[in-house]
Amino acid sequence: MKKRKIPMRKSVVSGEMKPKKELVRITRSKEGEVSLDPSGKMPGRGAYIALEPEEVKKAQTSKVLDRVLETTLTDEFYQELLEYVEHQKARKELFGNE
Repeated sequence: MKKRKIPMRKSVVSGEMKPKKELVRITRSKEGEVSLDPSGKMPGRGAYIALEPEEVKKAQTSKVLDRVLETTLTDEFYQELLEYVEHQKARKELFGNE
């Protein structure tokens, strides 16, 4: 059987290449609205970040997402992102790789 190619993406915080499933995409639409993109298919400029709470905290202190997405993100957005990442990491530990 043919082995499937695993799509790889680079985390904007650590600079590491990881499988797309281990990252979350954050998008900025043409209107400037920033949102989480769990499906990875929303239109707009995207940036990937690993499903690690430490990376979210590092992104907030270094403002790397602000630079990459060319906008200013609120503390509420970073809190939402942190909660999402913690939830997804817990799911992965419970259910393993799907």
